[in-house]
Amino acid sequence: MRSGNLLRMDLKNQDDLRALLRRSATAVAAARVGIGVVALVRPDVPSRPWVGTGTGDGPAGLAGRVFGRALGGRDLALGLATLVALSQPGEPSEASEAAALWVAAGALADALDVATSLASWRDLPRFTRWLVVGSAAGASLTGAAGALALRPSARRAAA
Repeated sequence: MRSGNLLRMDLKNQDDLRALLRRSATAVAAARVGIGVVALVRPDVPSRPWVGTGTGDGPAGLAGRVFGRALGGRDLALGLATLVALSQPGEPSEASEAAALWVAAGALADALDVATSLASWRDLPRFTRWLVVGSAAGASLTGAAGALALRPSARRAAA
């Protein structure tokens, strides 16, 4: 980025666009860590809006808690690995290739969340299914764009 000010970015400039996509990928990874921590402590937070369960002592409550914690573990691991990979210096390098792979893995996980939700659309909670699919689709698209921008080969091709 030629300027430290986000408002002065020229998105037609490849370096500015890559910097924005890197920041976006970092934000998605940080949000993923936050969701993961919350889900491990309060598994009903992600499971209730998504599948409509997460509390109670019965089988549905247990299923929701297990689902919520599994989702939390996945998101925490993907988010932490992505943040570590994004913090490595020396681009273009193996570190930026690793960052691109971790960002892509998160994007794939989010895309699969969208596909899974769409496959069960009619059975999901009526109002929150839109929030879940919309946020997962947005994270997936942001991750896919970020992964492409982070690849060292993309930098060499643009130069």
